[in-house]
Amino acid sequence: MFLHSVNLWNLAFYAFMVFMATLGLWDVFFDFEENKCSMSYMFEYPEYQKIELPKKLAKRYPAYELYLYGEGSYAEEHKILPLTGIPVLFLPGNAGSYKQVRSIGSIALRKAEDIDFKYHFDFFSVNFNEELVALYGGSLQKQTKFVHECIKTILKLYKGQEFAPKSVAIIGHSMGGLVARALLTLKNFKQDLINLLITQATPHVAPVMPLDRFITDFYMTVNNYWILNARHINLTTLSVAGGFRDYQVRSGLTFLPKLSHHTSALSVVSSAVPKTWVSTDHLSIVWCKQLQLTTIRAFFDLIDADTKQITQNPKKKLSVLNHHFIRHPAKHFEENPAIISDLTGTSMWVPVKVSKWTYVAYNESDKIYFTFPLANHRKTYTHAYCQSTMLDTNSWIFGCINSTSMCQQGVDLSWKAELLPTIKSLTLRLQDYPSLSHLVVYVPSIHGSKFVVDCEFFKKETRSIQLPVTHLFSFGLSSRKVILNTSGLFYNIELLNFGQIYQAFKINVVSKCSGVKEEITSIYKLHIPWSYEDSLTIAQVPSSTEISLKLHIAQPENDSSVALLKMYTSSDCQYEVTVKTSFSQILGQVVRFHGGALPAYVISSILLAYGGQLYSLFSTGHCLEYATVLDKEAKPYKVDPFVIMIKFLLGYKWFKELWDVLLLPELDAIVLTSQSMCFPLVSLILFLFGTCTAYWGGLLSSTSVKLLSSLWLALKRPSELPKDIKTISPDLPFLTVVLIIVSWATCGAFAILLTYLYYVFKIVHLQASLTTFKNSQTVNPKHSRRSEKKSNHHKDSTAHHLRLSASDAEDSLRMHSTVINLLTWIVLLSMPSLIYWLKNLRYYFKLNPDPCKPLAFILIPTMAILGNTYTVSIKSSKLLKTTSQFPLPLAVGVIAFGSAHLYRVPCFVFIPLLLHALCNFM
Repeated sequence: MFLHSVNLWNLAFYAFMVFMATLGLWDVFFDFEENKCSMSYMFEYPEYQKIELPKKLAKRYPAYELYLYGEGSYAEEHKILPLTGIPVLFLPGNAGSYKQVRSIGSIALRKAEDIDFKYHFDFFSVNFNEELVALYGGSLQKQTKFVHECIKTILKLYKGQEFAPKSVAIIGHSMGGLVARALLTLKNFKQDLINLLITQATPHVAPVMPLDRFITDFYMTVNNYWILNARHINLTTLSVAGGFRDYQVRSGLTFLPKLSHHTSALSVVSSAVPKTWVSTDHLSIVWCKQLQLTTIRAFFDLIDADTKQITQNPKKKLSVLNHHFIRHPAKHFEENPAIISDLTGTSMWVPVKVSKWTYVAYNESDKIYFTFPLANHRKTYTHAYCQSTMLDTNSWIFGCINSTSMCQQGVDLSWKAELLPTIKSLTLRLQDYPSLSHLVVYVPSIHGSKFVVDCEFFKKETRSIQLPVTHLFSFGLSSRKVILNTSGLFYNIELLNFGQIYQAFKINVVSKCSGVKEEITSIYKLHIPWSYEDSLTIAQVPSSTEISLKLHIAQPENDSSVALLKMYTSSDCQYEVTVKTSFSQILGQVVRFHGGALPAYVISSILLAYGGQLYSLFSTGHCLEYATVLDKEAKPYKVDPFVIMIKFLLGYKWFKELWDVLLLPELDAIVLTSQSMCFPLVSLILFLFGTCTAYWGGLLSSTSVKLLSSLWLALKRPSELPKDIKTISPDLPFLTVVLIIVSWATCGAFAILLTYLYYVFKIVHLQASLTTFKNSQTVNPKHSRRSEKKSNHHKDSTAHHLRLSASDAEDSLRMHSTVINLLTWIVLLSMPSLIYWLKNLRYYFKLNPDPCKPLAFILIPTMAILGNTYTVSIKSSKLLKTTSQFPLPLAVGVIAFGSAHLYRVPCFVFIPLLLHALCNFM
């Protein structure tokens, strides 16, 4: 019946939209690099020692605990407190376990053993009972206060020690990082209690799914505090994102706001972190060995030798984090590195006058200094480039000042180099070093190992090639390419017109080599200058390599830099670089950045259909099929122009002042613009996806009702259509009161679910009655016709005792199916707080605070009445016309105020439901 009401063209359209949505979902959830993280293992059995908290604190937070991590002999020794190390506190995130500290804790322990426990870290972890704080924000403030108490408890464990710490370092995973930032908003919190904050996959900008107002209020409080007090916040903060593998928290949300007067914050994607160079998913970021090793190296470099604690010097902290997480020069960190180095000892000095030079070192018995005179090269070339495959941490390239053939001292240029997976490289612009007379490359004496050193001089214009990206709407049918014919070692491909998050491309690099016997490695580095979200691809040439080109952060308006594809190539190969639009990845970006708003668009489409049904009932006396009215009424031009118009008018001061006087919330479209999340036509795409979801959801719900009614008929005696229609049955007030009490005493979402189940039961019962009636009509048509006439006679003769006819029952079912679709989404949006309540039922029976309680108080009596409402009883209502006109402005309101604040959506849904229920009495 449902499918029969839709023509084939519309059915084909809905099937096509499913295909489009599938492409986008596939890109987000499956089309990314494989997990290249190495698993971190414990060498001894991990132990979690529970730290005894003060009795008042334990009573106030019965579900929370504090643990100290240890292994083997370390764990045994530290069962007897006090402690002597450097405290680090790990905060798990949404549904996270305190045991996730074991990966980084174990690596830190191994590192401490390597230096004979000269320094060591004590890793603590908080047990938040695996609360779902990303879905329910009511406990975030409670977690923040508990962490404050934990910090004070931890520091007491070091009292009386010679080098007792006065602060702790915090590592926060996911929402744990936000809780750590929220500490600064507490009235009695001293900022000096935290010396370093590292967050992993933490959504700092906004919640992933704003499902209740407590989450958004918490975010607003934290972010506003950090913005307004940026000048006074001296806390060094590092935010690490997982990249495209993390589909739970997109990396754009993890970037801390860039403020000109707050420079102690860094944000980076794991694929750009030196010595890591991999994308991590939301969970693997806490155990990814490459990333945890980088983190621990940074921790040990942060230690102050005098205090044996993490340094209090903010410049050093930032220098260490930059060294390990942003740009690694292939040297051990030094706070004040020696710029001038002695170039002495028994060694050979070999002058090199050619512009391109390669040296293969193997079993060298003598140290060799290769000198490149710069005077002649300056006349012809603008840059010098050198690379080495020897990845040790010794200095390897220097600059001599006013030297003829050799120098006693040289400027150590190794600190300017960059570490890559297979090489360390250095690019110098010659005019930046006018005092240098020679470039010196040092080759140490080695035994049994082989490495290659290459150097070349070049003009910038010969190695910088512009490649405009293809148009967004080329759909991959056209492409642009460049061919690198020269035999260089390094190229910059400038990707022009690329800087928006809705752009997505595939780059294909084809390498062809001649006369190459050994395996050659090339590195392709995608460099995004306005954010640290670089990614590297290593290719064995000759080969064909595909690279995805898309962004986490859009290019700022005042930024004129250009995204680059840096190619570290082989001089024996020719490279062809092709770029073309990837339509599936564009859809993936729509899903990634705006998929959370889809429920608002689905409900907006259903509301339009609901209004169409109510109007058809008012104008014709009959209710149209859900699918038919959805095709007719759910049109984007009924919603989008109003939202665009409001956004435009808010640009005028007088309208903004009027808006503020009316106490209206900020338009969600403006919120998205402030987060650089504007897509062209994104609202249209989401509306089409929403209408498609509304259609298939309606098909699923109608099918489910029919299946349940068949099951009902199989288990129970066939029921008849109601003889007398009563809006308020004798048991209805009692049931309503019970459900309201349940809502007040336990959880509002639980009462909403019970109300929903009651409503579904009523509709299933009505469907079963109608099926029984139709079956009896088939068996005894004369009797059924008499019954129909009799019911019509009763309906006409009295207004107080209406009898339901088969056509009225069908109309009622059509209306109820739409209401069920709306209710289903309300239940889904309230489900997170219900899950949270059920998970914590052993600690408290009543959810407090409860985001769904006010909604439940209104929705319960409304749905109780609607469950007993039939179209025949509201056809003549004076309120019906007004009720049928409300869903349209409410559908606009859902998109205007609910797409970025999903918790507001149910407020727009219950209004037409309430008016529908009131039609029974007016």
